[in-house]
Amino acid sequence: MQTATSLDGAQGVRQLEIGPERDGQRVDNALLTLLKGVPRSLIYRILRTGQVRINGKRAKPDTRLALGDILRIPPVRIAEKESTGAAPSGMVRAVTDSIIFEDKHFLVIDKPVGIAAHGGSGVSHGAIELLRAARPNEHLELVHRLDRDTSGVLVFARTRAGLTGLQALIRANEVTKQYMCLMVGHPRKAKFDVNQPLLKSVLHGGERIVRVDDAGKPSLTFFRELEQYSGARLMEAILGTGRTHQIRVHAQSIGHPLAGDPKYGDEEANKKFRAKGLKRMFLHASRMSFELDGRSYDFSSPLPDELKAFLDKL
Repeated sequence: MQTATSLDGAQGVRQLEIGPERDGQRVDNALLTLLKGVPRSLIYRILRTGQVRINGKRAKPDTRLALGDILRIPPVRIAEKESTGAAPSGMVRAVTDSIIFEDKHFLVIDKPVGIAAHGGSGVSHGAIELLRAARPNEHLELVHRLDRDTSGVLVFARTRAGLTGLQALIRANEVTKQYMCLMVGHPRKAKFDVNQPLLKSVLHGGERIVRVDDAGKPSLTFFRELEQYSGARLMEAILGTGRTHQIRVHAQSIGHPLAGDPKYGDEEANKKFRAKGLKRMFLHASRMSFELDGRSYDFSSPLPDELKAFLDKL
């Protein structure tokens, strides 16, 4: 189902009118869907250089589209679909086996670690592409994201009402997102919050990096201790806002980064944890709940076996 209609139909510059399904969507996410086969790095490059415009004005990656907007997309070379190859059957099966809920509006998986939410940046097939391969006759849209190295609850929309409704709740911070994470060291308090603005930058290769910066967006995370271990604490983290890499950067900012975090973690601590069997970042999306159109939704995922096994060794 297309969410934008071409006004000129010609090759080269495209002028698209935004339909209801992309109302409120970030322009970078919209381009990732509209320009299938285009590398993520190229999409961010055309945004950074001002080639993408909304109603004649330069668009930033986090600019949100509105119904009726005219989106200008410059000429870009789209790779042939066959170049990425068919989705690996093993990965398709891993994602379909991880489905924990589905109804008219939503499909929810317990995303395995190592599978990206979507393709791009060297990843040919993310969870959304794998699900579409498994169900080619269904309309599926990714509602939110999880990092490739994060496991747990990931929600997809099967209808326009589900997509726009849940994304509106997420923007209004009316969705509960709960995580389990292992912090390096011993935070002084068992219950605390981190209220630090976060600024996101996109490097030339398309890699996203986030840091605490007064020029960033307000960001709030609530932490609560669950269990104590030697050299670490198992924590519950609830998002007050939903910024990129929020839990990871907030944990780093207080001197207690997440165990196994390759980007924001403590290298020496990570080496010690690897020696004890930790082969991934210890961050798991354990629960997501919200109310939409009079119905309550509550999706949960237990801590993966490999993380439980590591805690037993600690």
